[in-house]
Amino acid sequence: MSPVTVLVPTFNEEGNLRDCLESVKWADEILLVDCGSTDRTLEIAREYGARILRHPYENSAAQKNWAIPQATHDWVLVVDADERVTPELQVEISRIARNTTVSRPGYWIRRRNFFLGREIRYCGWQRDRVLRLFEKDEGRYESRRVHAEIQLCRAGVLHGSLLHYSYRTLGDYLTKADRYASWGVGDLLEAGKRTGPVGILGHAAFRFVKMYLLQRGFLDGAHGLVLSVLGSFTVFLKYAKLWEMRRARHG
Repeated sequence: MSPVTVLVPTFNEEGNLRDCLESVKWADEILLVDCGSTDRTLEIAREYGARILRHPYENSAAQKNWAIPQATHDWVLVVDADERVTPELQVEISRIARNTTVSRPGYWIRRRNFFLGREIRYCGWQRDRVLRLFEKDEGRYESRRVHAEIQLCRAGVLHGSLLHYSYRTLGDYLTKADRYASWGVGDLLEAGKRTGPVGILGHAAFRFVKMYLLQRGFLDGAHGLVLSVLGSFTVFLKYAKLWEMRRARHG
């Protein structure tokens, strides 16, 4: 066992959780924070000896920030249920957790992202990194509803990767797109942003051009085209929701 706490946030993840926990069973502690699952999520977690905490969901960052101080070990690795820790990454993490002279309080980890069963190598996804390994007393997520990151001044970079199976079907993507767009509107409103027809279309068009052309999504074939269109739609939806909410507030 490695002296690290693996923190896994969950809500109805029975389809993903077993493979996730299988990839982190080497850790000394698996800490699962759940916000009301009604499927077999908790049953599967118990099979792997996970310590289960229940907490009402506000947003992703707040949920993790609530759970981090309750970890048993000094080092915490955050893994979502749709992610898998590779053997190479496990070796690196175990070495760091056992080293008493580590100079960095946290580490970025590269993610290899899969869409409809295929790894996406372009569309900007090839540069995806997340700060997921950190010292418990040092790491807290920033106050954002969407895509919040751990705030650390100094962080290293690991060579191993997380495998990220976020979108197995188009239905998965569309469900998450609506949720993320709704959360993202809250951040835009707090920042005082506003938009209209030109802004809605402009942001969406730029996202497609960025993903498909500038970030060479066309090299991912049909998967890259579909993903770029969906990325554009997600941005369209977020700014359309912003327009809708400001209109409802101000008439």
